[in-house]
Amino acid sequence: METENDTLIPEFLIVGLSDNPELQPILFGLFLSMYLVTVLGNLLIILAVSSSSHLHTPMYFFLSNLSFIDICVISTTIPKMLANVYSQRKGISYRECLTQVFFLATLVGMDNFLLTLMAYDRFVAICHPLHYTVIMSPWVCTLLVLIFWIIIFWVSLILILLLNELKFSRGTEIPHFFCELAQVIKVANSDTHVINVFMYVLISILTVIPMIGIFLSYSQIISSLLRMSSTVSKYKAFSTCGSHLCVVSLFYGSGLAVYFSSSVSHSQRRMIASLMYTVISPMLNPFIYCLRNKDVKDALGELVNRVASCPSVLRTLRQIL
Repeated sequence: METENDTLIPEFLIVGLSDNPELQPILFGLFLSMYLVTVLGNLLIILAVSSSSHLHTPMYFFLSNLSFIDICVISTTIPKMLANVYSQRKGISYRECLTQVFFLATLVGMDNFLLTLMAYDRFVAICHPLHYTVIMSPWVCTLLVLIFWIIIFWVSLILILLLNELKFSRGTEIPHFFCELAQVIKVANSDTHVINVFMYVLISILTVIPMIGIFLSYSQIISSLLRMSSTVSKYKAFSTCGSHLCVVSLFYGSGLAVYFSSSVSHSQRRMIASLMYTVISPMLNPFIYCLRNKDVKDALGELVNRVASCPSVLRTLRQIL
């Protein structure tokens, strides 16, 4: 099979979720609905946090950043998949593929670190309440997020530079519904030792370290709660962690459950796990925070009332209808 430098390859072929023509309209409608729900739900969270002064706290600052990243994550993969399903073609250009890999590595990495920062925020609030405003000041929170963005950007950039050195055959098929890093490396026709080592380092930085950070934060939180004498105080303190724990469990737990399952093949495990962190988790996060968090529900109610009482908005809606 003829092999060329990757910069000369016009496109890869994305296998997708199914080759069955009868399933294509169903997949298109399903994923379009999920995409719209995800974007709308996370956008409402961002608007609610920014418009409500009592939500201008570190926890909700991290939540609005998480919602922004969730919109970006699903927008990196699903629109291209929908375009391919609609046009009944499987091609994705080489540059588009590398762009997907870069943005997904950056965004999923930030997703992990934001979940860690949210766990650390709860740790400081429960274990060091007297120093909370100093440790988690707006300046410190902004600086932490900015530092993580810079770290993830450069790590992802190095990854893309290494990926750009690989060679592929014409018409290379990627057995996935987007350009997943591991699958792109797997179909390369050149030596992948260096990039495989870097990928394991990347996984350690973007996944293992945040998981350890979350585990240590909640270990200290549980230890602090056990020392409290009042049951009411314990419940009140731990209830502020409920939404975050649900999101963490969904983000990590579902992926781990799929990977350790023996009832599905390896390729199916990868695809299902990818669906969980690129589609399902971003879609469900707003519902989790709305259903389990009274402050967010109240802020959304105020936002809806404010929009509904705005004459210009009402006139626009009448024109549309």
